[in-house]
Amino acid sequence: MIRQLRKKLRRYILVDINTQKDFFLAGGNACIGNHRRVLAHIRRMFAWARRRNVPIISTCEIYPNNNNNGEEQVGYCIDGTEGQKKIRYALLQNRASFPADGNTDFPVDILRRYRQIILHKRSVDPFDEPRIERLLSEVRADEFILIGAGTEGAVQATALGLLQRGKKVRIVVDALGSHNKKQAKLALRKMEVKGARLIETKKLAGTSHLKRVGICDCESCGGRAKKPAAEIGAEYQNSI
Repeated sequence: MIRQLRKKLRRYILVDINTQKDFFLAGGNACIGNHRRVLAHIRRMFAWARRRNVPIISTCEIYPNNNNNGEEQVGYCIDGTEGQKKIRYALLQNRASFPADGNTDFPVDILRRYRQIILHKRSVDPFDEPRIERLLSEVRADEFILIGAGTEGAVQATALGLLQRGKKVRIVVDALGSHNKKQAKLALRKMEVKGARLIETKKLAGTSHLKRVGICDCESCGGRAKKPAAEIGAEYQNSI
């Protein structure tokens, strides 16, 4: 059993899903469609977690380079490439990283020693990895708050897995990235039906006055986001 940070439940744990360069930078091999707006809100959520001392569990997709053995290769987040690395403001100094190796071991005081735990996975669903399955199943909190990408894939799998294990889940809808808007809307409906709560960044972290996302160098990211968070939330409400 993983030794908890305190005897009583934490109020929140931030679950940061696939905040990697291939997903969130314009030059990435699998960049989400709304990366500029989402990056601004993800940056805001990490600032909130730092300020409130909220523990962060991060999951990252990392696939092997199979060029040498003729096997079909996933075209993004390849081990050893720049694209599989996390964006810089999704990293805390006090962190520990664990590979996807089929093991379940953790230091018993992992949640006391580190503010951020980074867990690698070789598939979309984090619960396919024994180490991630153990941590997310055993760790206790009043609520798990989810951000990252993609809404219709890894975010949905993470949310449904947590809900199946009796956890309370909140989804920060404007801090999620997707590749297919229609599938993302369906995924949000499914998560909500299963018990997840849908909120906007400003409900937890307030509004941001940042004009640049500070990580992507594309022309789009060089200026102010086109739509404020309230407008994004209204778009979701009108879609259901």
